[in-house]
Amino acid sequence: MKIPEKIKQEVSELRRQIDYHNRLYYTQDRPEIPDADYDAMFDRLLFLEREYDLVSPDSPTQRVGGEPLGHFSQVAHELPMLSLDKVFGEQDLIDFDNRLKKRLEDDAGLEYSCEPKVDGVAVSLLYVDGLLQRAATRGDGVTGEDITHNVRTISGIPLKLLGSSLHGRIEVRGEIFLGKAGFARLNKRARKEGSKTFVNPRNTAAGAVRQLDPRKAARIPLEMFCYSVGVVDEVTMPDKLSEVFDLIDSWGLPVNPDRSTEQGIENCQRYCDRLLSKRDKLDYEIDGAVIKVNNRSVQERLGQNARTPRWAMAYKFPAEEKSTRVIDVEFQVGRTGTITPVARLEPVFVGGVTVSNTTLHNMDEVARLGLRIGDTVIIRRAGDVIPKVVKVIDPARNKSPKPIEIPSECPACGSPVEKDGEVLYKCSAGIICPAQRKESIKHFASRGALDVEGLGDKLVEQLVDSGLVKNVDDIFSLTQEQLAGMERMGEKSAANLLQAIEKSKQTTLPRFLYALGIREVGEATAQALTAHYGDLQPIMDASAEDHERVTDVGPIVAGHIETFFRNEENRALIGKLISHGIQWPKVEISTGSQALAGKTYVLTGTLEQMTRNDAKARLLALGAKVAGSVSKNTDCVVAGPGAGSKLSKAEELGIEIIDEGEFLRLLDSLS
Repeated sequence: MKIPEKIKQEVSELRRQIDYHNRLYYTQDRPEIPDADYDAMFDRLLFLEREYDLVSPDSPTQRVGGEPLGHFSQVAHELPMLSLDKVFGEQDLIDFDNRLKKRLEDDAGLEYSCEPKVDGVAVSLLYVDGLLQRAATRGDGVTGEDITHNVRTISGIPLKLLGSSLHGRIEVRGEIFLGKAGFARLNKRARKEGSKTFVNPRNTAAGAVRQLDPRKAARIPLEMFCYSVGVVDEVTMPDKLSEVFDLIDSWGLPVNPDRSTEQGIENCQRYCDRLLSKRDKLDYEIDGAVIKVNNRSVQERLGQNARTPRWAMAYKFPAEEKSTRVIDVEFQVGRTGTITPVARLEPVFVGGVTVSNTTLHNMDEVARLGLRIGDTVIIRRAGDVIPKVVKVIDPARNKSPKPIEIPSECPACGSPVEKDGEVLYKCSAGIICPAQRKESIKHFASRGALDVEGLGDKLVEQLVDSGLVKNVDDIFSLTQEQLAGMERMGEKSAANLLQAIEKSKQTTLPRFLYALGIREVGEATAQALTAHYGDLQPIMDASAEDHERVTDVGPIVAGHIETFFRNEENRALIGKLISHGIQWPKVEISTGSQALAGKTYVLTGTLEQMTRNDAKARLLALGAKVAGSVSKNTDCVVAGPGAGSKLSKAEELGIEIIDEGEFLRLLDSLS
C-alpha cells in the first residue's frame, strides 16, 4: 500500500508535537494545552499508525509496554558507573577542595557544578544516532541489568533525541525516581482500587524499573534527571559540565532545574544551605547535594580511585527527623536468643519511608532515653539507616505513662530470661526455643558437634521453613522421600545425607555436650565436663556449685550449665535424642592433674594414625588449649605431612615442632 505523503507528514508532526508536550508536562511542569487536546492528538496518531502500518520504535505511542520478559539480560558498562565518596559538613567540603588543589598543584579557585542528590535509581541510557537503543541499571558499577523495556514507558525520557543531525553514540546517565506528587497519586489510586499501598517513593521506583512486565512499570509515574555522560563516540561535547547539561537539555533529556554552577567551595556550601532550606518544598526526595568539578578536562586530570571519582563528592544532609508517639513496646527474640525491645509507633513518614516500629537496642538505651509507653519521641532516619529514637519530647505530656520492663520469661518459649553481661538479656532455653531454632540446628549439625555431613545452612533453612524440622530431634525422623523433595536435592543426595545422619549417632560425650548449644560451653569446656563427671547424667544432676569444681569453669558458666539442665523441655529433648540412638563410648573420669594444663598446641598437616578431631580431643582432655593459628603464645606445633604456613611460622618463631610419632609417644606417656 502506497502511503500518501501528507499522511507521513501528519504522523511526523503529531509525534513532534506529542514529544514537545510530553516534555513540557513531565519534565518542566508547565503544560500548554488541556489534557483533552493532548488525548485527541495521541488518539489520532494511534489511528494513523495502525491504519497505514507506520508504527516505529521511537513513536510516543510505544510507551505503553509490550509483553513481559522471561528474565533480565546483563549489560557490561564500557565505562564503570562509579559511586561517590561522602562529606557531612562544611569542614569536610573544605578538605575536599584542598585535596583537589593539592593534586592539581594549583591554589586557584575551582568552578563546581552543583545539583540535588536525588533519592532514586541510577541508570544509563545509550542513544545511537539519536535513538534510544538501551537502558541499564547501575548494578555493581561494572555490570547492570537491561531495563530498556521499562524505561521506554517513562514519558519524560525521549525515545528519539531532538536534532535531526545527531549521529554517533552517546551514553547519558541519571537518576530515575518517583516524585512526591506521583507517589501520592499512586497510593490514592491503590486505595480506590482496594489494593496494597506503596511504602515509599524510592523503593517503588526501584521495583518499577526492575519489573519483567513493562505494562506494570507503565502504571508508575516515573521521572528522571540526567547528571552526567558516559561513553561518547562521534559526538562533540562541551568541556564544561554545566554546558553539557544545557546541550542534553536541548536534546529533550530531563535535567534538574535546581542545578547551579558555583565559583569556589564557599559558594558550594551556600548552595547546599539553600537546597537544605527548601528540601521539604521540592517535589522529589533528596538526601543531599552532589558537588562536581565543572571542567571535564580537569576531571580527567584528577582521575579516580578504585570505586569513586576524585573530582566529585556527595554532600549528605543531616538526618531527617519527625515526631510520633510510642504506642507499645514488644520484645523480640533474636536467632541467638538475645531479647531486644522494639517500639511500636504511630506511623510517620520520615527520611523517605513510613516508620511504624524501630529497635530500642537494649534496656540501657531505654533507661538513657527515659522512655515510657505513651511518650512522644523524635525519630531520626537518613538514607537507608535504620530509624532511631533520638529523644523523648516533654515527658509531662504523657498523662498515662506505662513503664517498659524486661519480661521474666522468653516471649517465644516461656523459659526464664537471663542477663547476658552488663547490657543484654537472653532466653535461657537455647536449643528448644522456636526463635533460635534454625541457629540451634545449624550448630547441632556442625563439624565440631554431631558433624552431619551434607546438612548445611541452606538445607536447614529449607527444612525448618517447610515445617519438616521443628527441633533437632526431627533430623533423625527425616525420610529419603522428604529430603529428595528439597531444592537441589535428589535421591542420591538424600540417601547420602541419611547415611551421614545415621553415622552421627555414634559420637562422643564432649561432642554431644557441645552440640546442645549450652551458653558459653565450647569444645574445651565440654571436654573438661566429660573428664570430670564421666557421663551425662551426673552433669545433668549437678548444681552450679558442683560445676565450679570443674577445671576452667567459673561461676557464670556454671550457672548457665545448671539453668540449661534444669529446664524440663531441654531434658525431654535429650531423652528423645538418646531414644533415636545417639550414643558415646564410656569415659574414664580424670583423677589426676591435667598434665598439659596451660599449654597451647597447634595441629597442622595430615595426621595418619588418628583424625584431627581425635587429636584435639586428647589434648583437651589433658588440659591443653588447641589454637587454630601459630603465635608467640604457642607452646608446641604437631606437624603432619603437607604442613604449610603454620609450620613455617613455628620455625620462624623458634617454637617446638613434633611429628605424629612423637605426639603419640607424648600422649602414651601422659595417659
